[in-house]
Amino acid sequence: MSPVENEQIPVFKKWRYWYWLVIGFLLLLVVLFYLFTKYFA
Repeated sequence: MSPVENEQIPVFKKWRYWYWLVIGFLLLLVVLFYLFTKYFA
């Protein structure tokens, strides 16, 4: 095995949690931009 395969994932134990974090953050940005657009329209 190469050293890259043995490297630990930072913070979370599984990559799935990182994917959920990124998807949640992107959804939050969409909602915030929507509200920002409605407020200044």
